[in-house]
Amino acid sequence: MMGTEETDANTRRRTSMTSNPDENTPLLLVPETTGLESNSDQQPNGASTKSPAVPDSHGSDTGGEGRGEEAEEKPMPYRQILLLCYTAMTEPIAYFAIFPFMPEMIFRTGVPQSSVGFWTGIIESLFSLVQMVLMIFYGRAADRFGRKPVLIFSLAGMSVFTALFGMSQTLWQMILCRCLAGCFAGSVVTVRTMISENCTKQSQAKAFSWYMFTRNLGILIGPLIGGGLANPTKQFPHVFAPGTFFGKYCYALSTYVTGAVCLSATFTSLFGLKETLDTSDQSEAKSKSQLTTTEVLKSPGIPIVLLIFGYVMLMGLGYTAVNPVFLYTDVDLGGWGFSDQQIAGFLALAGASQSLWMLFAFPRLQKWLGTGNLLRVCAVAWAFMYAGNPLLNEVLRQGWQKAFWISWPIFLVLGSGVSMAYACIQLCLNDMSPSSTVLATVNALGLTLSSAVRAFAPVAFTSIYAAGVKGQILHGHLVWALLIVLTLGLNVLCFFLPREAEGRYKEPAQEAEGGGAERAT
Repeated sequence: MMGTEETDANTRRRTSMTSNPDENTPLLLVPETTGLESNSDQQPNGASTKSPAVPDSHGSDTGGEGRGEEAEEKPMPYRQILLLCYTAMTEPIAYFAIFPFMPEMIFRTGVPQSSVGFWTGIIESLFSLVQMVLMIFYGRAADRFGRKPVLIFSLAGMSVFTALFGMSQTLWQMILCRCLAGCFAGSVVTVRTMISENCTKQSQAKAFSWYMFTRNLGILIGPLIGGGLANPTKQFPHVFAPGTFFGKYCYALSTYVTGAVCLSATFTSLFGLKETLDTSDQSEAKSKSQLTTTEVLKSPGIPIVLLIFGYVMLMGLGYTAVNPVFLYTDVDLGGWGFSDQQIAGFLALAGASQSLWMLFAFPRLQKWLGTGNLLRVCAVAWAFMYAGNPLLNEVLRQGWQKAFWISWPIFLVLGSGVSMAYACIQLCLNDMSPSSTVLATVNALGLTLSSAVRAFAPVAFTSIYAAGVKGQILHGHLVWALLIVLTLGLNVLCFFLPREAEGRYKEPAQEAEGGGAERAT
């Protein structure tokens, strides 16, 4: 009798240890893995491998029956996530800090006024272009050598060359420094990967909402540093005399402070972050690291999710490029006729609205609807947001000023919710990773695509907008009609989202209860 009970108990334990996970299997903490669930042992954040259970990031063995309890007991590592979010903020600061003074800086090198716009676009794009070329390299390096070493390396390099940019005296020095800064802009790959590996599937939505918020904060802080500290001898003559170092190098103070921010993130990452790549099973890590980029691209679900990732970036960047020009354009040509101050107010409200959606609405909506369904909602809403711009122009053309000034803030606050699509597609990409050992490569592929879109989309969409306004095609609304049509493609693609990327997760307690019921039967 006792022998029979012992045999049954052993059988139940073996069953719980080898049962195949499904899309509702709860996620565990790193460093097991992140990504896609499959018919193999469940790893953190859903990535699948065939290795046995390994210690999590806190050194506890997690396997089989105890996994639901482990995920329930361990909260999100807030300190690690906050440090990673601070690090994430530095890349947009480094990218956007030069925007306010770039035209003047180029003009001072002797470039004719008529050519300043061309060279401004070239230099501002070089950062993204170089980043695009090297993104996969950083992803592969992070998968091989570890997340933290690659992160420290990229942050240190970006700190140096961002600071040196302000000392450029010729056009080619500016181009060289910008390219070298882009060479070290690999932190975005490792940060996204480490956030995913520090979270369970139940907590990653909140973590990535914080990540997106700090990225937006960096976009705001960068231009403030760049413009606020440029030409210090003119802005702060009592502190910086004209004949001093900062009198000769007018933009060095801006870039030095920007570089110092990046350097501070280097030290906080060096002393505060923990490595998240699992190296406890060397044979497994070696096996998975042998997956080539082509093999990763051919992994189930990766191509369609990458296509949707790029499409989402295209939709967002198309709006971002056109919107400031549209706001400035006269009403009778198809715009809103805003002044510089009104445009600044519009952008400030847009940034604040996006931050509120990401911080407070996204985690709850993702938990309620699931990642895939929330992405579909955003895809539908995007068409209405695009349509609101030309419709409100027609309101202005009719002279309905009061209706316009009441409507546009409401339209903007509600429309800013589509920014949740960026976080949704990032979670989808994480969930489709074949293994944690190639998660950085998967993220690098997505960001390479994003950088490519960022390199050409602004020029393409602003050119279409200019042509529509010049020819008064559709009352100057040609680009909005095109963007609305493009949203149809995104809606269609979302129906092909793989089941593993839908993001409908059970709570750990529910999963443990379900697992217990299965074992009882």
